[in-house]
Amino acid sequence: MARFFPGWRILGLAVITAALTGPGQTIGVSVFVDHFIADLGLTRSGVSTAYLIGTLTAAFALPYVGRQIDTRGVRRGMATIGIGFAVALALMSGVSGFVTLAAGFVLIRLFGQGSLMLVSTVAVTLWFRSRRGFVLGLLATGTGMLMSLVPIGSNAVIDATGWRTAWLVLAGVIAVTVVPIGWFGMIDRPADLGLEPDGVAIDEAAAAASIDSVTRGQAVRTPRFWVLVAAGSTVGMLATALNFHQISLLGDAGLTPAEAAAMFLPQFVGTAMAGVAFGWLSDRLTGRTLIPLSMAVLTTTLLLASVLTGGPLVFLYALLLGASGGASRSVGSTLMPRWFGTDHIGAITGLSTLVAVASTAVGPVAYSLARDVTGTYTTSSLVFAAVPLSVAAVAIVMGRRWLSV
Repeated sequence: MARFFPGWRILGLAVITAALTGPGQTIGVSVFVDHFIADLGLTRSGVSTAYLIGTLTAAFALPYVGRQIDTRGVRRGMATIGIGFAVALALMSGVSGFVTLAAGFVLIRLFGQGSLMLVSTVAVTLWFRSRRGFVLGLLATGTGMLMSLVPIGSNAVIDATGWRTAWLVLAGVIAVTVVPIGWFGMIDRPADLGLEPDGVAIDEAAAAASIDSVTRGQAVRTPRFWVLVAAGSTVGMLATALNFHQISLLGDAGLTPAEAAAMFLPQFVGTAMAGVAFGWLSDRLTGRTLIPLSMAVLTTTLLLASVLTGGPLVFLYALLLGASGGASRSVGSTLMPRWFGTDHIGAITGLSTLVAVASTAVGPVAYSLARDVTGTYTTSSLVFAAVPLSVAAVAIVMGRRWLSV
């Protein structure tokens, strides 16, 4: 009987770990916002500003985190980050005002969405090569599906114990899941078991001949790196903006707040479908085609946002909004190691994640200002549709020379 390939176990554990970043993501924090406002004497704008500060500050540490993952390995990295995330969540139970809230956001954004998601993606990347796109699509899909349970579970705990105790409960969950998964479940690289990616036994000569990794410094000097970063950041910025303003945007289309909130469900469906579909495509197409395709999904989403009137069109909009994120994650996670190798993938991905996370902080503000200037979401959506369209155009023009692999 063929030996079970450990990469599949790594994938399953990475899905669980990445989903557990939920308390540090926007979707997880959202259920605590009203409690911060009521109990800390802050305005909604004050909480949003603290979140903005936390997100931007945490982003700048990610290149260092990525470099440490490359040096120390995913096993030690995931366990250490898990401990840090548990401590950060516990500290959130004691916030008392704007300063401590902003500091808490720095920690949960750094260890949660930033570092824990980064190490989970790197872990899977190292174990697969020929099927990497499809497998990373499964990672994105599984993570999105499980993460959708985080706000539901968090809200139930808040109702039962109060919001401060809820943070302690979440910290305990991370401590008893992520830390053991990292230390006992992860294996740094296939070579540690005498394997190559995809489960093939090591052929020393072939392995030596196939090494083509570049450093982060070399990667950032290539146009293809910045085109890929621009594509990922465009999705991060604009998808976050649409999500942040979803209740208001869909309210203008005639939906009640409850109906608008329900549109998050088809978004998760769209994320799952696009994650698998674009993962499959990523194993078969080059960046020259993949990047424009992913930008086309986001452009279509923004065009729909400009003409929403309720009914089936809203459902299609929500589906495509989720799909834009699933497509972007699958394409970016596949092309990065294909173009730059895996020896320094943590450092390279850490830098691209810095820009992407920072873009998520800027997006809601930029979209809101555009609406204030133009007077409607219709015009601001049309204006921002030019951004992914421009990235797609650049990718097509540069494609023959730089993106043809």
